[in-house]
Amino acid sequence: MKSVLSLACLFALALSGMAAPLPQVEVIHPTGVPDRKAHHRTPPRATLVEEATATPTVSGAVPTTRATSVIVVDARSGRILHEKNADEVRPAASTQKLLTALIVAESGFLDHEVTVQTVDTLAEPVRLNIKPGDSYQRIDLLRALLVKSPNDVARCLARDNAGSVEAFAEVMNERARQLGTTSSHFLNPNGLPMPGQYSTARDLSLIARAAYANPTIRSITCLRTLIFRFANGRTRELENTNQVLKRLPYCNGLKTGYTEAAGHCLIASGTRLGRDIIVVVLGDSKSGVWRDASALLNWGLWM
Repeated sequence: MKSVLSLACLFALALSGMAAPLPQVEVIHPTGVPDRKAHHRTPPRATLVEEATATPTVSGAVPTTRATSVIVVDARSGRILHEKNADEVRPAASTQKLLTALIVAESGFLDHEVTVQTVDTLAEPVRLNIKPGDSYQRIDLLRALLVKSPNDVARCLARDNAGSVEAFAEVMNERARQLGTTSSHFLNPNGLPMPGQYSTARDLSLIARAAYANPTIRSITCLRTLIFRFANGRTRELENTNQVLKRLPYCNGLKTGYTEAAGHCLIASGTRLGRDIIVVVLGDSKSGVWRDASALLNWGLWM
């Protein structure tokens, strides 16, 4: 099934003026209700252009951040622009769902159906409440995972991919090693706390670069909202957990995370005039995570 990226995402990419766009790759989109409300909320084009091209107030110095661990990298070259405690081992919370999504996207057959099993629903506290016996296309679940971050959806996709959550964790660790990580160990697909599960800002930036280069993931993480259709026909609007998407018109992803142990975490991405930046912020406060990530994106894109 041939389709294109969502209009909202294409518009964001057009505003950025990217000098080297991603290759044209077929992207499978879900069945169900289109993202009409997100489109309705989009400001007029003139307003977006003014916001996207206006130079923010950013000094030459790196912004001061209160997060425990931070890294800013060029998404294309991998060049490190700034780091703070980037190798400190920490829980990654739901930011590790970006690796889950990457594995699912790379495995393909996203239009194939997945039947929910009871074991998939054993996840708290954030759930979409998918029911055993119901069936969904993988792409529908993938979109819900990246936009709203439900833990039951992560378990369902992991079990579908590898047979069990435990087997999928092995796949996660192998893929992470292939991407060059050296200080990470994953035990579940959703980032819920488990002894012996950890990562670093540097390792997560490597995972984020691979996810950012994946056109399917890129087509999802820039969505502010989407409409999810349940198997019984009921629909629910899902709002993206990434608040920086609402603050900065040049932000286009990627993934949030929070647990008490991890603090507030965010992997944010942005693009402007051919420059693509990824920011990883770990161990921040509830309000500070948006402020720190926004400041670092501004700095990285205008430096």
